[in-house]
Amino acid sequence: MKNKRRKNQWSAWWFLGPALLGIFLFSVFPILRALVMSFQSGSLISMHWTGLSNYKYVIQDPYFAKALQNTALYAFTVVPIGMVISIAIAWNLFNRIKHSKFFEALFFMPYVTSTIAIGIVFRYIFNGQYGLLNYILRFFHLGTPNWLDNPSMNMITVIIFGVWLSLAFNIVILMSALRGIDPQHYTIAKMYGASDSEMFFRITLPQLTPTLAFLLTVNLISAFKVYTSIYALFNGQPGIAGSAMTPVYYIFNKFQTVGTPGVAMAATVLLFLIILVVSFLQNKLLNKVGRR
Repeated sequence: MKNKRRKNQWSAWWFLGPALLGIFLFSVFPILRALVMSFQSGSLISMHWTGLSNYKYVIQDPYFAKALQNTALYAFTVVPIGMVISIAIAWNLFNRIKHSKFFEALFFMPYVTSTIAIGIVFRYIFNGQYGLLNYILRFFHLGTPNWLDNPSMNMITVIIFGVWLSLAFNIVILMSALRGIDPQHYTIAKMYGASDSEMFFRITLPQLTPTLAFLLTVNLISAFKVYTSIYALFNGQPGIAGSAMTPVYYIFNKFQTVGTPGVAMAATVLLFLIILVVSFLQNKLLNKVGRR
């Protein structure tokens, strides 16, 4: 019996071996390499140990501070607004609209489309002279800001685009979660005269807590790594005069443009730690809310 169990263990390791090797080579090793490089300076082919100098530089760099400020604004604006809109759309699709699967597929289309391609379309929508958004604003006799060329409007433009991008994934996941709720809960609630709002807050929302916790975590991590949408909106630049600079853009700039990989890796480690701490605090908060 022991020999058979040992044989099964060896067989399992043979099957797991290639996957574990791939995880180490493409996930664990790059993280360890980035950590080592964060304590080194020089070019990629001739790096030498400099201790904490890269971390001191990044922490004191006003551009990195600006990048963190922009990312915090983006994350703590896009995630809650996108989540509220997603819940409202998913609940109405599930509860009031027939053939909701068609609309679910329609909402999911942006998720499977390239962000760069969508960003190019949104560049025309946000165009200050002939963009669709300003055309609508002019129709209602409202102000028409220069969304793309005014530095003070760049982060607002990125936030609007980010909220729209977050809807597709959120709605599909929420629709799946809503279908998993036992319909008898709603039937019994209607028998006792419960309104739609009462059913939502007393039945639907508590049942969606695990799904909402998952979506909030995934969306928050994605928000802290925002890069592609800014690249697409501003033609490869982090906004006008760096007004939409983010940590990922900062890392790319230091690594690729400036040629200081040690500084870039130090910023990468700091960003990783920030995401780790924020995700941990968020999960702690959600667990406390879920217990109530």
